Amino acid sequence: MSNTVQEIFGNKVRVRVCGICIADNQILLVDHSGLGTPHFWAPPGGGIQSGESAHAALVREFKEETGFQIEVCDFLFACEFIHLPLHAIELFFEVKITGGTGSTGFDPEMGNQQIIREVRFLDENEIRNLPPAHLHGIFKEVSGVAQIGRLRGYFKL
Repeated sequence: MSNTVQEIFGNKVRVRVCGICIADNQILLVDHSGLGTPHFWAPPGGGIQSGESAHAALVREFKEETGFQIEVCDFLFACEFIHLPLHAIELFFEVKITGGTGSTGFDPEMGNQQIIREVRFLDENEIRNLPPAHLHGIFKEVSGVAQIGRLRGYFKL
């Protein structure tokens, strides 16, 4: 994990929102660097700011990271990730793209040291061919892309 990531996000509990966007048996993921492995593919999302609703935060984060405008649909599940110095509570929602054009976005908190490498839809085979350490931990709970949209409950990662 990079020092910048540790300084910005470490040693505090962070509440995050994430969007599960599945289309044509593919899931939209963001590839991050600086999180302990050369790649870390995860659903788009990020931290909720003080006074901001979870839905508003997810719309904002999706626009920043992917260039897409979305509709936030059903709440799906929650994850808790504790790997000190990082501790995150993540709320996952189903989302639908309503506009925009996909692009590799940015993380305003990271300034000039951006960690977003790529944004794209991945299919089952592409995900299966990635090392597990390069995927968000929720992928250990499912055997396929479609199952992520059916997950419910709380997962400790």
